[in-house]
Parts: sequence; structure tokens; C-alpha cells
Amino acid sequence: MSLFKARDWWSAVLGEKEEFDQGCLCLADVDNTGNGQGKKKHRSLFLKAWTTCIIISRDKIIVGSFMGYLRIFNPHPIKTGDGAQAEDLLLEVHLRDPILQVEVGKFVSGTEMLHLAVLHSRKLCIYSVSGTLGNVEHGNQYQIKLMYEHNLQRTACNMTYGPFGGVKGRDLICIQSMDGMLMVFEQESYAFGRFLPGSLLPGPLAYSSRTDSFITVSSCQQVESYKYQVLAFATDADKRQETEQQKLGSGKRLVVDWTLNIGEQALDICIVSFNQSASSVFVLGERNFFCLKDNGQIRFMKKLDCSPSCFLPYCSVSEGTVNTLIGNHNNMLHIYQDVTLKWATQLPHVPVAVRVGCLHDLKGVIVTLSDDGHLQCSYLGTDPSLFQAPKAESRELNYDELDTELKELQKIIKDVNKSQGVWPMTEREDDLKISAMVSSNFDSVSQATDVEVGTDLVPSVTVKITLQNQVALQKIKLSVYVQPPLVLTCDQFTFEFMAPEMTRTVGFSIYLKGSYTPPELEGNAVVSYSRPTGIPRVTQCKFRLPLKLVCLPGQPSKTASHKLTIETNKSPVSLLSLFPGFASQSEDDQVNVMGFHFLGGSRVTLLASKTSQRYRIQSEQFEDLWLITNELIIRLQEYFEKQGIKDFACSFSGSMPLQEYFELIDHHFELRINGEKLEELLSERAVQFRAIQRRLLTRFKDKTPAPLQHLDTLLDGTYKQVIALADAVEENQDNLFQSFTRLKSATHLVILLIGLWQKLSADQMAILEAAFLPLQQDTPELGWEETVDAAISHLLKTCLSKNSKEQALNLSSQLSMPKDTSRLKKHITLLCDRLAKGGRLCLSTDAVAPQTMVMPGGCATIPESDLEERSMEQDSTELFTNHKHLIVETPRAEVSPLQGVSE
Repeated sequence: MSLFKARDWWSAVLGEKEEFDQGCLCLADVDNTGNGQGKKKHRSLFLKAWTTCIIISRDKIIVGSFMGYLRIFNPHPIKTGDGAQAEDLLLEVHLRDPILQVEVGKFVSGTEMLHLAVLHSRKLCIYSVSGTLGNVEHGNQYQIKLMYEHNLQRTACNMTYGPFGGVKGRDLICIQSMDGMLMVFEQESYAFGRFLPGSLLPGPLAYSSRTDSFITVSSCQQVESYKYQVLAFATDADKRQETEQQKLGSGKRLVVDWTLNIGEQALDICIVSFNQSASSVFVLGERNFFCLKDNGQIRFMKKLDCSPSCFLPYCSVSEGTVNTLIGNHNNMLHIYQDVTLKWATQLPHVPVAVRVGCLHDLKGVIVTLSDDGHLQCSYLGTDPSLFQAPKAESRELNYDELDTELKELQKIIKDVNKSQGVWPMTEREDDLKISAMVSSNFDSVSQATDVEVGTDLVPSVTVKITLQNQVALQKIKLSVYVQPPLVLTCDQFTFEFMAPEMTRTVGFSIYLKGSYTPPELEGNAVVSYSRPTGIPRVTQCKFRLPLKLVCLPGQPSKTASHKLTIETNKSPVSLLSLFPGFASQSEDDQVNVMGFHFLGGSRVTLLASKTSQRYRIQSEQFEDLWLITNELIIRLQEYFEKQGIKDFACSFSGSMPLQEYFELIDHHFELRINGEKLEELLSERAVQFRAIQRRLLTRFKDKTPAPLQHLDTLLDGTYKQVIALADAVEENQDNLFQSFTRLKSATHLVILLIGLWQKLSADQMAILEAAFLPLQQDTPELGWEETVDAAISHLLKTCLSKNSKEQALNLSSQLSMPKDTSRLKKHITLLCDRLAKGGRLCLSTDAVAPQTMVMPGGCATIPESDLEERSMEQDSTELFTNHKHLIVETPRAEVSPLQGVSE
């Protein structure tokens, strides 16, 4: 950020949608109205005390555009900062062809008057600019007259001019073509053309009068200098190839005088003369600017902080130093004295060309031009501020009115705090209403594609989301999320604008893609939008998917490895009434047993006792019990609510299945460990593969080939190992994702059983879910085990702590992957133990629940040290045993229709 901005003296915007470049701007006394003939000194000296301006003539601003417009300005603002007036534009002519460069010099023979040279892509035109004294108020009239023109055989790129060969009183022109040919014109006649050796792309071109040489930068990123005499006496460049006469020795070949490799492309070249005995070559690169001596040696260089766009070097009053103006793409103009930054100023645009001149008797005016036609004349420094603050009117204060106003404001603030927000809740709800409707029937044509389920046909169900808004809304974005392996045909919807009282409905299909069971059948639709005032809002809506989307009716299984029993306080309900889509009306004698076959292949059996108030769920996989158990409780609650019964409750009095849960945790953690080992091994093989490649490349580059010594065989074997390890990493990642999904299902089941076991409230269940399910997915940086361990440790040392000493313990602020799961399993066991002793979950650290009342399934005492904790583990294994039959046994007569199924 600069300390000062450039002071705007005069500015104008040229044309509409026109383009300009660094050659499109020139300052000179083009109409020869000054009191001295000849052009102004090319690099004027200016800027504060360390510079002066030696300008005899009054300059005009000449601008040409790629659209073919030639404009000449003579600014004379009435006051500083005025825009362009009509009389400031002396001349505007449309030349039809694009203007690549404009220059002013002594281009007409027989006179030393200044003329204007305009370079087109295929033509060079020389004009004289003259003015006629006006007799009316419209002022003087200016016109241009074509003196002569040269039609070019090759497409031009840029040009330079000067007294080539030491001629006096006239300037010659050298044009560089796009294919690297230099064409020299001696005013009205064509002199010669020469191809630069090895030219690929043209670069900037400049002429040094002191050494009588042309200096350019080739496509090899080299600064090259060619003597004019060498160019003049070299063989004519009618062809690029060497002729037979050249091979025999007639003529001279074009030889470069000196070269310097700068290692980057050049944007511009300028020549500055200190005196008659020395001059400097300035080269502006993409990242640096260089100052070279006449012989190509580096005088100094400066690394630039920003990408430059243009530059202008000029002599300094300090002997032996040079000042340089450098514009960059950050709208800045920097002034350097050699390599020292002396001044920085802010411009309103990115300059592509910068010049300095004397305009309207004001010396040292900086003229800048942007690529879109912003032309500005500015100067450095600051303007004094003449503003004085007016005196404040003194008045007596009415303290009674101020007290009344203060009370009204306090009342408003109090009312806002009561409503818990700046806006009323009714306004929030009325902005946008979102509702979801799940179709009761499957799609007639399933939308499932690329499924991994083994069944022939995977069903899909349509969900419709309806948005109803009361006010105008902007940038509405609807995002829908379901638990994998469930997928959606489309999960993002965007609306730029919704008018008031408008309804939008979008539809999509959901189906099961993976060969395992999702942890939840609940979807979530979130809408983010902006009100007309620009305030962002978010609202959401949840919906439940049908159970039939992931499982089908199946045969009940008589044997199962995992069983659990849910008790209720109401008489048993027929499973046919609870699950009408999974049994037929003819099975009246079997309505107390029902089988479920998940699309992934696993089976779950549900049994209802005819006499007792119990339901049993059993399966071969522990995590598969979750969906059917949750669905059973939800449907029982809905059934009794329809009957008008409000005191329905479920409970669980069996042993907590922690051992089965721990097995899933160990399996998930083992896959994480394997993933790290595989990635480490893959990294080692990749390093080995690259090392072998380097060895082989060295052998192949050697001029005297040596035996490969089986390096090719080793490379092939390493490549196969890398591919095999990459496949193993992908397979492990897929297995880890499936294991995490099964772990989430088992975690949901354990949370549900703890809630039924201890009769936890909804708030306590929410705390438990936040502790056990903090992540939607595993990442290499943060895994489920360390996150859950930190959350449970926090609960154990706050709301479930035994005394204030435990509350004072600080947890580690950095989470890292543990060595094993023993600590996590120990903390989960302690959590159940303390809940069993009467502990209750809460967010306040001050509220420590009393732990004197022992709940069903009492546990041992809470350990005070690690030694006591280890002894407690031995006792807790007797409480949370590895029961494969997690049920409260009932007499065989109560479930007689089951016969062997209950075993």
C-alpha cells in the first residue's frame, strides 16, 4: 500500500471497448509549435528536488489503438482533476488498420521538422500534423497529411528509429517483423532487410546511438546486440537459407556483437545516456529489471516484488545514478534510484505505457495509459487540505427526555433478548417453509444404477421436497443428504431467485448402492438462502425412508448368534399390524414371528411373545439388530399414539452387549492400522521406483553404455509391487468405510440400549449421541476412536466425575491415533458403570449427579487410581459378559408357537 496516491491532473477515457499496448502512447511536439526545433529529450528529468525537467517544446499526447483510431490531445484543465474537455482533443482520425506503434521524429528528407510515424501490421505511414488558426470560437483546426507510406511484405511487430550510421539531421526507421526480420527504411526509400540468426519470436527492440547498434531480446531469453554496420554489409535476406554464394565465401554473415542470458522473457528495452562517453541499456523482465553497460556487462539488477507492466528509465541529478519508473499489475507506480525504492504511488488502473512530458507549461507530468483506454496525466505529492471543521452549536441538554429515551431503548433490548434473536421467530418461519413427502410406492422403473447389491432388482423410491416462500428470496440452494450406502439421483438444487408467494417442488430418487446396511433410514434436506436485505438464512427438514427400501420379507431363522429382548408396559401387538408389508394375511398362526432379509444378504428375525410384554430381535450379525430394533420401537410408539395411549414405554433389562461392540471397534481400528502400514509401504516402494528410474536414466544418457545389471528387471518388479500395494490401499479403504458404517449402526444400538436401560431423557440421549457419534466419516488426520475417547473422557471428568478432584484434571488438547483400543474400551465400560450408579449426563460442569442410588444391573465401585481401575476391569467383565443370548429368559409356554426359533 502506497503512502500517497497519484494526483490526478487530467484524465480521459478513450473510445469504447478499444484495446491499447505499450507502443500506442507517445509524447512530442508533433505540430512543431515549440520555440525550438527537434524533439524533447526522450527521458525527461523530473520528480521533486532530485530531478529537473529540461523541455523546450510543449508536448502533445499521441495515442493509437488497435481499432485504428489515432488521437492527439493537448490537455489544459481549468482546475486540477478536470476530465477531458472537447477542446482538449486536437485530432481524431480512423485509419481503419490496427495501430501497433506511434513515434515522432525527423522522418522526411529535406527538412528537420518533426513528423508522425504510424506502424500498422502491413504498412508504415508518415504523416505531418499541422494546425490552422481558427477565426471563430471553435478554436484552431488540426489535420494530418500523408507524406509517404511503405507497404510491408511481412507482418510487423514493432519499430525503432534514430540516426543509424551516424547520419546528421534525420532519423531512419527499423521495423521488426513477426518472423524476426529487421527492415531498415532510409526515410522515403527501403534500404535493406536482414534476418536475425535463430529468431523464433520477436522481442522488444531499441537503438543505441552511442554504439550505433540495435539491441533486442531473443526467444532464447538472451539480450543480443547487432552493429548497424554489420547489418548493412551482411548478405541480403531474400531467403532464410544460406545460398551457394554464402557457402563459397561471398558476402558477410550476420554476427552478433554481444549476448547476455537474463533467464526470462523481456517486456521492454530502453537506452539512457549519461553523457557522450557512456550509456546504459535497461531491460524490463517478467520478475527483474536489468541495467547493462554498452558491452553487455551487468551494471546492476533488481528483483521486483510485483509483476511489472511497463517502465521508463531517465537520468538522475545524482551523478552516476539512474531513476526508473516501473508500473505493475497492482495499480502501483514505483520510482527507483538504481536499486533503491524512492517513492511509491497508487494509480486508478494498471498502466501498459508510461511517459513523462511538459504539458501546458507544467513540467514532469506523468502520462499513463491502460489497456482499456484510461489515459491519465498525474503528478506526485499531496494537496494541502483546506477543510476546517465547523463549530458545533452549543445547546442545553434536556436530561428528562434523555432518561425517557434511555428507558425505551433498554425495554427494546430486553424484549429482543427474551425472543433469543434479533428477528421474531414467526418471521423466520414465514420466510421459507420446507416439507418433504416420501412416496408410498416404489418407482415403477427403478432408478438404481451401478449397484453393488447381489439381488437382481434394487428398488428406488421418489422423494419430493416442496419450498414455499412468503417473501422474495435470492440464491436458494437445496442440499439433500442420506446415509451411505444409500445414494440419491441428484443431491443439489439451485434457484437464483424466488418471487413472493411462490412454490417450488423438486423430486429425486433414493436407492441402496452398497452391499451392506445403512446406519440410518433418515434423510435431511437443508436449504440456504438470502433475504432481500442480504441476510443469509438456513432451514432444514428431515424425512424417513421406508424399511422396504433396504430389506425384503424373509424366512425366520431358528438359530442366531446375537439376541436381545425389549420389554414394554403394554400388551403385545401383532407383528402383522406393525409390519403390514412384511407378512401375508394367511399366516395367522405365525403373526408373532417375522423374518427380514436385507438386500446386502443378512437376515434378522423378530419374535413377539403372546403372553408377556416382550419382543425379541435376533441375527447373525450384531450391527444388523439396530435397524429392526429402532423400527420396532418407532412403530410401537406410533401404534399406541393412534390408540390414544400416552404412557407407553420400553425398557431393556439385559446385560449390555459391550463385548460384541468392542469386537467391531477392534476390527475398525485394525483396518486403520493396516491402512497406515500399506500407505507407508507404498511410499517406500515409490521412492525405490524413482531411484531405479534415475539409475536407468543415467545409464541411458552415458556416452559409453554400461550393462544394466538387471536394473530393468528390478524396475519391472518394483512397478508390479507399487500397483499391487495401490490396489491393496483402495481395498482397505473400502473395507474401512464399510466397517465404519457397521460401527455406526452398532453405536446407535448401544446408545438406544443405554437409554432404555437407564431411562435417559431426550437431552441426555442427545449428549450421548454427540459423544459416541461425533464424525460423519473417518479421515487420516482424525479418527473415530480418538475423538470418542476424548468426548467420553470429558464426560467422565465433568458431569460423571466422582469428586471435584477429577473435575480439575485437564484433557489433552491434541488428538492423535492411539496405539490400541484398550483405553477407549475402559472408558466406555466406566461410562456404563457410572450411569448404573446413578450418574446423569448434563452439559454443566457444576452439576455433578449423586451416585448413591444403584440402578438395575449394578456395578462395582468407581476406581480412584489406575491400579484400582485395573482391578475393577476384572470385576466388570463379570457384569458385561460376552453373552451371545442377550435376553431375559421366558418360559417356553409363553412363546410356544416359536418352538425351536426361541432357542
